[in-house]
Amino acid sequence: MRRPILLITVCLIILTACDSSTRDKTYVHAMDQTATTADPAKAATIYDSFIVKNVYDTLYRYKYLARPYELVPNLASDFPEISADRLVYTIRLKPDVFFIDDPVFAGGSGRMVTADDVVYSLKRHFDPAAQSQGAWLWRDRIVGLDEWASAGADYDTAVAGLLAVDDHVVQITLVRPYPQLIYTLATAFSAVVPREAVERHGPEFGRKPVGSGPFVLRRFDSARAVMAANPAFRSEPVDLEAEGFDSALHGDLGLEHIEGRSPPFVDRLELHFIQESASRWAAMQSGRDVHFGLVPNEAVPAALASAQDIRPRPTLAPRLADRFHARTSVESAVLYQAFNFDHPDFGSSEDPDRAERNRALRCAMVKAFDWPEHNRRIYNGLAQVYPGVIPPMVPEFDPTMSSDSIERDLEAARMLLKTHGWTAENLPEIEFGVPAGTTQRQIYEQFRGFMVEMGYPARKIILRQYASFGALNQAWKNSELPIVNKGWGLDYPDAENILQLFYGPNRVPGSNDGNFDNAEYNSLFEQALSMLPGPGRTAIYGRLNQIIVDECAAITGLSRTRLMMWDQRAIAFPDRMISGGFYLRFVDMLPPPS
Repeated sequence: MRRPILLITVCLIILTACDSSTRDKTYVHAMDQTATTADPAKAATIYDSFIVKNVYDTLYRYKYLARPYELVPNLASDFPEISADRLVYTIRLKPDVFFIDDPVFAGGSGRMVTADDVVYSLKRHFDPAAQSQGAWLWRDRIVGLDEWASAGADYDTAVAGLLAVDDHVVQITLVRPYPQLIYTLATAFSAVVPREAVERHGPEFGRKPVGSGPFVLRRFDSARAVMAANPAFRSEPVDLEAEGFDSALHGDLGLEHIEGRSPPFVDRLELHFIQESASRWAAMQSGRDVHFGLVPNEAVPAALASAQDIRPRPTLAPRLADRFHARTSVESAVLYQAFNFDHPDFGSSEDPDRAERNRALRCAMVKAFDWPEHNRRIYNGLAQVYPGVIPPMVPEFDPTMSSDSIERDLEAARMLLKTHGWTAENLPEIEFGVPAGTTQRQIYEQFRGFMVEMGYPARKIILRQYASFGALNQAWKNSELPIVNKGWGLDYPDAENILQLFYGPNRVPGSNDGNFDNAEYNSLFEQALSMLPGPGRTAIYGRLNQIIVDECAAITGLSRTRLMMWDQRAIAFPDRMISGGFYLRFVDMLPPPS
């Protein structure tokens, strides 16, 4: 069935003529790193996700305002029907959802999104030609999908566990229960793409997306991504109560302005990639160049009326309070430095003596790292430091876990090096990779300083600076660096999403950038995969976390407290974490004061 294009166009013209407030509304969002692709199969960073989730559709999304996060149907018409054995998921799609008009389609008119598109999009992650970075989400979990890839990835060959029952019904059959499946269908990786566009554009597909989302990408380069409202986006009026509205948290943001209206509400959406924090902060304060940004760490004391006011609703300094809204939150992420276990001096070895010697080097570096000083200097003392990798914002976090791994002990570090034969002469060179930026260089210099205090030669800790986060991420995927200095934002609110970063089969190009591969860890992780939330699964998660600590697999961990600031003319409740920029469809802009 085709939508009435002419009628929609006429209605839009009439509405625009009658309501001048809907014309030329632009929202500008500043980001601290550069997005590198709009291809869902390669959208491995939060920056990529901000584009993908606004030009494409996912089957599910998160409620705009509800915290803790809650899933709701998006392209799907309802939650799945799940078989009694928890293996078969039947998902119905909303009818009459269309891809944007584009020359890839016959006659240039966007066709209906069907169940075949969902199947194709998931298959594509297992096609070697797609170079997917998201296959780990579904590897060994959907019946026949891995075998389909091994047999040549022929898209015209059916996969038993991934079927389009009809145009609007998808059926997914699992190898074993996988409680996180629905969460995966809300990630940017799961965005639904048309086969015609992938085949027409080939390598350029990442710059020429053809989606069914609320926006259409018009420009994308290293400086910015510019999107225009999709005039044919389906009508879905906002129900603030259903989206999780809380008057105590959201009552001052003007959100009632969008109640009952259908997004998108702005005509133009711009993502500005401003890596230098000083430039970003200047743009934010101007109130002209950008409407939203994360306040740089070094600017937080100046931005707040009280430097220690990190309440969810802090008070801004007087010069800012009349023009901006602000919120603080502990991000749903962990920052850590994983050792690359493919590196001969830091990782695995078939020689047990060498393996233990490498472990001693890793553990010495863990003990030499000064977490309180790192928090003070880089994050103004506002971050949360904790042992292991399970962050405080997931229910499996254990506040009673021993803090030994985050307590500095230089004497113990030096003794480990000495007793295992490490000297200034034979310690390996460390290339420390960071994206461009002043703060990132400070992180490198501080890391080097900590290691030098332990006895590591400064000349052997070498800065390797990359033009963008995407370029650095590719270096990790190529296993080029001995240490992976990164942050991982949760794809979904379950500690499994963090713990999978150390699961052996997820090694690069998957999410396990450190290539950690421990038999006990892998076995326990697989055991927990099919378990529903509960004390048994939480206990296994705790053991997995302890293995990471015991093996000194990473220097970890920290979660930042982020201060968000945005123009009061922007009707918004911003979020850059699990929802991955999905909130942008709900943003509206008030006209400037006359």
